[in-house]
Amino acid sequence: MTNAAIHIQDLKKTYDGGYEALKGVGFNVAEGEFFGLLGPNGAGKTTLISILSGLCRKTSGTVRILGADIDTDRRSASMNLGVVPQEIVCDPFLTVRQTLEYQSGYYGLTDNKAWIEELVERLGLSDKIDAMTRGLSGGMRRRVLIAQALVHKPPVIILDEPTAGVDVELRRQLWDFIGGLHRQGHTIILTTHYLEEAQALCSRVGVMHRGRLLALDHTDRLLSRFEHNTMAFRLPNGVLPEALAPYVLHQQGHQYTLRLTETGDLETLLTVLRTSGLTPENLTVKRASLEDAFVQLVGDKA
Repeated sequence: MTNAAIHIQDLKKTYDGGYEALKGVGFNVAEGEFFGLLGPNGAGKTTLISILSGLCRKTSGTVRILGADIDTDRRSASMNLGVVPQEIVCDPFLTVRQTLEYQSGYYGLTDNKAWIEELVERLGLSDKIDAMTRGLSGGMRRRVLIAQALVHKPPVIILDEPTAGVDVELRRQLWDFIGGLHRQGHTIILTTHYLEEAQALCSRVGVMHRGRLLALDHTDRLLSRFEHNTMAFRLPNGVLPEALAPYVLHQQGHQYTLRLTETGDLETLLTVLRTSGLTPENLTVKRASLEDAFVQLVGDKA
């Protein structure tokens, strides 16, 4: 990939005590790409983002942001990158305006008023610009975090669980805004546990687990590797027959999701349930989703 917004090669991170958070991760993200970085808790995503943003030092490997090496050209790498963190942390003694002005100062931007006002307007913060951040709702503080990450107009933006705990309206407004930035040419890297968001937004995804990259492919191609139908249902009483165990993709309590790979599988599975005296509730059949692919990928390595 010649025009790489993010270049990561053989990236390793070992913490004190010997814990290996990253075990030789490597991939590129192209300029202008909308890329999804997925994985369960503990996969290494946060460590990787912390290394990119300068909050954590890598043990070894190479990381470049638009060609700027994070070791030899940290200033350029930082100017190229904006990170919206998962945790909502704002200085409670500053107003929204002061927060963004001080953030501009960190990047050496002394005349950034016009862009700050545009950010505030586009993120729906105009009537809160002189309010103290400690008095804002969680959704409004998240908008402030987004404005902070974009205050220096970075070409590469990392969104770490940006819609965690936010309401439907804010989620829609956020994706409208981020979608506009992407159309303008910004590179977007998204981490999220809402896999339907990643499937709808990301042209390519990488799946991490236990410090390694399990899969890296275009979203459609990754789904085609797991092309199958699924049957989901609930068994309020009884246990799934042992004969159906090979079909199980996912189980949570009395809720089951089974894989259908052949035309006759549906009738076969229903027959087994009937002969076992079990009546499934809320039965649905659907095509594979990114969540199905994720569960199978991670489950295979559990």
